[in-house]
This record gives sequence, structure tokens and C-alpha cells, in this order.
Amino acid sequence: MNIIEVRDIAAPALRAYTQLTHAQLRNRLEPEQGIFIAESPKVIASALDAGYAPVSMLMERKHLEGAGRELLPRCGDIPVYTADREVLATLTGYTLTRGVLCAMRRPVLPSVEDLCKTARRIAMLENISDATNVGALFRSAAALGMDAVLVTPSCCDPLYRRAVRVSMGTVFQIPWTQIGDIADQWPKEGMARLQALGFKTVAMALSEQAISIEDPALAQEEKLAIVLGTEGDGLSAGTLAACDYTAMIPMFHGVDSLNVAAAGAVIFWQLRPKR
Repeated sequence: MNIIEVRDIAAPALRAYTQLTHAQLRNRLEPEQGIFIAESPKVIASALDAGYAPVSMLMERKHLEGAGRELLPRCGDIPVYTADREVLATLTGYTLTRGVLCAMRRPVLPSVEDLCKTARRIAMLENISDATNVGALFRSAAALGMDAVLVTPSCCDPLYRRAVRVSMGTVFQIPWTQIGDIADQWPKEGMARLQALGFKTVAMALSEQAISIEDPALAQEEKLAIVLGTEGDGLSAGTLAACDYTAMIPMFHGVDSLNVAAAGAVIFWQLRPKR
């Protein structure tokens, strides 16, 4: 193992962990050089299980024989930077990392067509900007029967550190990809791709025309894409017009809606494939 002692958190070798923004990590000159940061032993183990390639690690010294011990043999001869707690504690959000971080290669995402060719239920996330909500939606989608997740170009990156952490590593377990390369390709071009793949689409929105998610017509669809919109504004008018259905969760006590992550969990369970 390539263990490297670090005494200064500002050392150039640690820029990926301490100085570069998520956008800078993601947008390297060469796409295959793009990286993201995974936090905590459990999340890192999930990424390794899914075949993600580690670039380097940063961990508190005690974790070399503790929480990080089982990870090290799986990572080959990558640099493993280690430091005392007093040094690492200056990192923003250090307490959330469980003292172990790993820089990993970004994967080459599959095409929408390859991802969805055998899927029956997919979660479609439109422009959801909050990383916590994206992470929670991935966790629910993985746990509650979705076959895949699609995100629009304006959606929060699922590999953003907080999104990965909130997902508890399920972002590495459920297949996902981005639909379109630029924002203007959604909804018109993106919807056409889903339709060409045989999917019916259901927009989740508050509308007088909305049916209940308990409506048998939804459950009977062979292939269904569940479209969830951004916080506050919800789905765009173009998306609402293009979807085959509009649906909503029945509510009680005068409550009109749920947070998108909570709503997604309810919807995914109700509309999961009945195998």
C-alpha cells in the first residue's frame, strides 16, 4: 500500500479534496479524467462493489487499522494520504465523512436506449437542483422497485458529494444516466426518446386533471416513466403537455403536497412493477 503522511491539508496533492469545486473535478480537459469524491467507508465500499475505479484516498491515521482497513487491499497501489485528526478536522464537513474519503473516476454513462431497453419502471428527474432530494430519490428508487433513473442536464449531478452521501451509496447500485447533453434537449427530444422506447409517461403534479396514483390504468402500463419536477416550480409546462398522464398522491387534512423526495418514495412503491 502506498501510504503517504500529510501534515498540511493545503498540500498540492490534496487539491481534489480541499480546493477544487465539484464542477472543477467533473469538468477536466479530458472527460475520462473527471473524478468525484465518495465519503465514508460504506459509500466507498458500495462504489468499489459497483466497479468504480479509485484514484486516491484520504483518511485519518487511526482508520488505517480501523474503518478503512478492509478498503485498502481493494484499491491497489493508489496513494493513500493519511493525517492526524487535528489536520483533517479543518476540512469542511469532515464530521460527515467518517474520516475516510476516496477520489474516484467518473464512469462513462450508458445511453438512454441501452439503459432502458429492459426496464419497466424508470424515475425521471427534471431539473431537481437540491442534492439532498436527488440523493434521497435515488435511495427510494433503488429500494422501492424502480429499474433505472434518468436525470435532465439541469438536474443536480447524482455524483455530487452530498447526493452520494444521502443516497447511502445507492447511486452506485441502481442504473442511471443523463437524458440529453444540453438543457434544450428536454422535454421535446427527451420525451420522443422515451416514447420510441415504448414508455408511457406520467407527470406528478397538482392539477385538476390529475388522476390518483392508485388509478388502475397506471399500474397496467407495461412500461412507465415517472416524471418528478424541481422543488417549488414543479414540472415545466412543456413536460406536462407532453406526458401521457398527470397524477397526484391522495392527500388528507388539507395538505396539498409533499417534499419531492417523500413524494417519490410513495409513488415508486405504488407504481413499482408487480412481479
